[in-house]
Amino acid sequence: MTPTFVPLAFERVMGCTATELVSWLPRALPDAALNTDVQDGRSVAAWTIGTLELRWHTLPPRRIALLEIPQLRVHFVFQGLNDEERYRVQRCFDLQTHRGGG
Repeated sequence: MTPTFVPLAFERVMGCTATELVSWLPRALPDAALNTDVQDGRSVAAWTIGTLELRWHTLPPRRIALLEIPQLRVHFVFQGLNDEERYRVQRCFDLQTHRGGG
């Protein structure tokens, strides 16, 4: 769930691989020009109003009994977007990268 206030910079742990994250970006940030460097673990989404820079690195998988979940620590840095614009972008990102579950 997206918080009502999205700060200029924050980080979160996501249950996915870097390959999965990169494959989700066009759908998660549909109106942005994307510049992604998989080797460097970095992607910049650009709009005329500002940018969102994502940087990630792989964490050890989370293990729950026999279940193993990949993890990425993802840093989000917004520039030039106001509170409402950050919320709109982050809400779309969260909806498109949300994994199923109850």
